[in-house]
Amino acid sequence: MTDILQEIIAHKRIEVERFKEQLPEQEIHRRVEAILDFSVPSMRGALVKSDSGIIAEFKRRSPSKGWIKEEGKAEEIPLSYQENGAAALSILTDEQYFGGKDDFIRIARHAGVQIPILYKNFIIDEYQLFQARLCGASAALLIAADLTKSECRTLLRTAHELGLEVLLEMHGERELEYAELEPDMCGINNRNLGSFVTDVQNSFRLAGLLPQDAVKVSESGISHPQTIRDLRLAGFHGFLIGETFMKTPAPGQALNNFITQL
Repeated sequence: MTDILQEIIAHKRIEVERFKEQLPEQEIHRRVEAILDFSVPSMRGALVKSDSGIIAEFKRRSPSKGWIKEEGKAEEIPLSYQENGAAALSILTDEQYFGGKDDFIRIARHAGVQIPILYKNFIIDEYQLFQARLCGASAALLIAADLTKSECRTLLRTAHELGLEVLLEMHGERELEYAELEPDMCGINNRNLGSFVTDVQNSFRLAGLLPQDAVKVSESGISHPQTIRDLRLAGFHGFLIGETFMKTPAPGQALNNFITQL
């Protein structure tokens, strides 16, 4: 399989320039500055306090699976996740590959979602952090595989200036040095972003190599409550789950059933 991550990042660079033409940087800076007095809920804090630690993901499509739930509505599923016990939400905002939009976060907020929302995208430019803050996100995903350590440091600083927390995603041992940047949360992705092969054992392998005091999040490939129990023993606080819920007729109810088994 072609390295999908490289393809996505190449497209993302073009996409960001198009966004800047539609809404110039000076204007998006002005709009975000006007809302900086309004704080957003802490995702890190929510995960530390939560009994389940589940970050329920609104994900309609993926490059490897195609459409998972094309008819999924942002005014219904995220709110249902909140009502059924999610500690936080993750909402895909990449349109080309994941069928997402920034508007999905706005719609979810307007529908009544008050818990933390992760802006899930492939962030390569600080402009995207302004987009995340503007649409109502609490935290932004930074992916080590997309960024040099220097770029990641700069984006982390900008995110914090905007009142956003950062979930820094790593996949292999070579990327673990990024944890030195002290993100709000350290994520271990169990899915290889190049091949999309998923192995939850990746979290167990890397957990002990992360800083002991880090708020750790395991991402992808989690489909059984026992896996969360085992991951908790390995030191994880958060568990990002998308397809397990989204492929069911009622994702919120599926989350409820999952938490009941926990």
